[in-house]
Amino acid sequence: MARKTVAAALALVAGAAVAVTGTPAAQAAAPGVKDVTAVMFEWNFASVAKACTDQLGPAGYGFVQVSPPQERVQGAAWWTAYQPVSYKIAGPLGDRTAFKNMVDTCHAAGVKVVADSVINHMAGPSDPNATYTGTGGSSYSKYNYPGLYSGADMDDCRATISTYQDKANVQNCELVNLADLDTGEEYVRGRIAGYLNDLLSLGVDGFRIDAAKHMPAADLANIKSRLTNPSAYWKQEAIYGAGEAVSPSEYLGNGDVQEFRYARDLKRVLQGEKLAYLKNFGEAWGYMPSGQSAVFVDNHDTERGGDTLTYKNGADYTLASVFMLAWPYGSPDVHSGYEWTDKDAGAPNGHQVNACYSNGWKCQHAWREIASMVAFRNTARGQAVTDWWDNGNNAIAFGRGAKAYVAINHEGAALTRTFQTSLPAGSYCDVQSNTAVSVNSSGQFTATLGANTALALHTGATSCGTTQPVTAGADFNVNATTVTGQNIYVTGNRPELGNWAPAAALKLDPAAYPVWKLAVGLPAGTVFEYKYVRKDAAGNVTWESGANRTATVPASGRIVLNDTFRT
Repeated sequence: MARKTVAAALALVAGAAVAVTGTPAAQAAAPGVKDVTAVMFEWNFASVAKACTDQLGPAGYGFVQVSPPQERVQGAAWWTAYQPVSYKIAGPLGDRTAFKNMVDTCHAAGVKVVADSVINHMAGPSDPNATYTGTGGSSYSKYNYPGLYSGADMDDCRATISTYQDKANVQNCELVNLADLDTGEEYVRGRIAGYLNDLLSLGVDGFRIDAAKHMPAADLANIKSRLTNPSAYWKQEAIYGAGEAVSPSEYLGNGDVQEFRYARDLKRVLQGEKLAYLKNFGEAWGYMPSGQSAVFVDNHDTERGGDTLTYKNGADYTLASVFMLAWPYGSPDVHSGYEWTDKDAGAPNGHQVNACYSNGWKCQHAWREIASMVAFRNTARGQAVTDWWDNGNNAIAFGRGAKAYVAINHEGAALTRTFQTSLPAGSYCDVQSNTAVSVNSSGQFTATLGANTALALHTGATSCGTTQPVTAGADFNVNATTVTGQNIYVTGNRPELGNWAPAAALKLDPAAYPVWKLAVGLPAGTVFEYKYVRKDAAGNVTWESGANRTATVPASGRIVLNDTFRT
């Protein structure tokens, strides 16, 4: 079977996420005040563990979702993760010991763990008569997975799904030639439950159920009833399709279901309509109930399929993420993956993340504009939307009772106005820009928002100094347009800036594209020179024109440099 055929079809089926309690039994929905999941797509277990300690726990994420831990087919493509060979924890992300260490480390950081679980099918080799070896050393062929399943455990339909208007065809035939398990069979149900129970024994708190749409809801209910913790949180991937025979709402009885329409509509609004339309976003748009819906701006499938925003969309993507985390509908997933040009491309650097923004890792979960909104959401939990304002176009603002307030300017020019909130009077930190904002006794404040930026206040962040300590250095902000494969870097006459060597230049973050940003530590009082460079995927370097730029770090604090790339 061709790689691109597999990738295209998996793009129709993959994607949900989130989590649960562990012991005691989980609640019916994401528990407590922390309902945001960081989806660490294809990060190895050691890297996830480090992120839990360094980033996810401190930021307030409630859950982390890890990619499928089971043995998979060999190969570099991302979709190999969704072709199981056995239920052993033996793949490129790490072994059983690494998995257990990750779970324990994340728990110690206050972060629960969700395992992406592929239980609809097994691997479907291109040659059904050949024998292959999985990432854990298991031999297998299509319909024969020794010690686990044989042909008798598969559905009778041995043809690829041909129509989504026929429920039997969707749930009994093969998803892109992958061997379809007969989940109505007692033996199969028992083996699947055994795998999930094994993960529970290692401390997992919940499961993402991949391709749920391709299994009858009653089969999944039976499997869930066999778990050692039947209350374990399930988030099911069931993509809505108009006129299709299988509806995502069929799965609400088992747990949460991912609401794909949310992400698709956000893309349409951000790129072609008006933010003002979002005033009643959610159930009024025909979506599933908020308390049972998992939402996202993008996931590993949709960013490749093009039906949602992606990291390549710059400020559109970032502002959509800010809105999602501020708006009280569903339980949000923050996708954190890697750069790609080839849609089949697997994870860089052998799945190891040594540092964010290096080796192609995007680390969306750690972008300041996104990460800062996790605590905002936790603080605002349970508060209704109040004080809505819009300009009839692409500038909006709203509060979350007396707990939080956000303003989003998706216009092409700066916005200055006095905003009305329900916040108590006092000083707050705008967590988007790390600047102080004063709210008066009437709940008002005046601020200027640059084009394609946001402002966010909440009662948990009343002092910028305590929430985001300021150290000496420079904040580089440069307006620079690029094409696919290009990135912007800065270098200069200091070791911290690479000593003018393009290979050692520092890459800037495009989260607020076309403005690229980077904070660099430099000694107080330092006088330095710098220039920006543009690099393409082949490593070709283009220096900006003109003389070297100069700046001086103040005696205390940081210098903010707002530049435009000189062509």
